[in-house]
Amino acid sequence: MPEASTPLVRSRIHRALSRPNLLMGADRELVLLTGLAAIILIFVVLTWFSALFGIAVWIGVVAALRMMAKADPLMRKVYVRHIGYHQSYRPTSSPWRRH
Repeated sequence: MPEASTPLVRSRIHRALSRPNLLMGADRELVLLTGLAAIILIFVVLTWFSALFGIAVWIGVVAALRMMAKADPLMRKVYVRHIGYHQSYRPTSSPWRRH
């Protein structure tokens, strides 16, 4: 006689736990870093031209970061992980593998 199967247990996962951490629609760390660089540019040079240039650069970079986040919200993390990989891996499973 077959045993009665137990029903699957359902668990609710809050949306904020699985959503990427974005600020203004772009990667949070990159937006804050860009804002910091623009503020440093504005307050170090202290001219109207540097203020306009800093604001324009910040708006342009945030727009580009938003397009990047729209394509893939985790693109920065994927790229950083990609940089850490070696150029090529040997086709063997281990350096001590017998040939």
